Amino acid sequence: MSLLCTTSSAKTLVVYYSYTGNCESIVTELTNQISADVVEIEPAEKSLRYEANNYALGTQLLNAIKANPNDAASYPAIDPISVSVADYSTVIIVTPLWWSQMAAIMQSYLFQVSAQLSGKQVGLIVSSASSGISGVVADCHRLVPDADYLPENLWINNSNRSNLSTLIANWVETCGLNQAANTAQQINVVIGSKTFTATLADSETGEAFAALLPLSVTMNELNGNEKYHYLSSSLPTAAYQPGTIHAGDLMLYGNDCVVLFYETFNSGYSYTRIGAIDNPSGLASALGSGNVSVRFESSSTATENLTPNVQSDDVQSTKILHNGQLYIRYNRTMYNVQGVKVNAE
Repeated sequence: MSLLCTTSSAKTLVVYYSYTGNCESIVTELTNQISADVVEIEPAEKSLRYEANNYALGTQLLNAIKANPNDAASYPAIDPISVSVADYSTVIIVTPLWWSQMAAIMQSYLFQVSAQLSGKQVGLIVSSASSGISGVVADCHRLVPDADYLPENLWINNSNRSNLSTLIANWVETCGLNQAANTAQQINVVIGSKTFTATLADSETGEAFAALLPLSVTMNELNGNEKYHYLSSSLPTAAYQPGTIHAGDLMLYGNDCVVLFYETFNSGYSYTRIGAIDNPSGLASALGSGNVSVRFESSSTATENLTPNVQSDDVQSTKILHNGQLYIRYNRTMYNVQGVKVNAE
């Protein structure tokens, strides 16, 4: 069992099992948007290949549960869990789908804590390649029959995974979960004439990075999918293997290398999350194919720079993000991030 992050005031617990890394990526994005503690469920026996020999082992584990679902011996052993769900009002389960059923490892956990989840608010997020999740939902309700389930389950699959951030944001809003984005710091990432908004992780790393702003750097090109820059000092780390890197991810490699990814791809490297671009549309084009100058600045700094010389006391301003470009409308006049008046679009 590994506790990825913890806040003393968190009322939500995210519990996940990840075999390929997809569920871990879901949890990373989810905890950028809500305040929660996170626990990873791990099998007691490591390095098993559940998909080997035409899924022989995975099928064997699922069939054993099906044969005797009320017998603890039917479930594969998992590492001990020291975090009690009794301390939380909401528990979110993030699990992969195994051949139209809930992964056997997660079933072991839910079998153990079923009584503790009685009356708790429980949410379910399922990751699959393409198979529907009705079997996983049925497994969850069988294992935890007395939970107060959130109004919707979230299904992440290969056809919608690129929209992970938006899917989670919509789900969080629909389910009425407390959004950490209300308190998480937003910054602007300025690349040439383009300005992208980004949300920093609610962590020591995010806070330490924010303390460096405003920060203007030259970021070097690497691998056709990322730009990087070495800082002159180190930042706090909480490294993990995200598995899937998403366009817009802002990561720390080691303790002093800031990496901005502009493509989505699988990676076996470990990073500490700094934050992420809220809408990475147009990011790759803005960064280009070579080294590039990038400025990271707080949103408040950008807003101050945009304030025009207006004497009226009834100025009303609105931030507008359009095609990756930040604008500010003061009364009925539009300004870009450099404070230059532009035509309304």
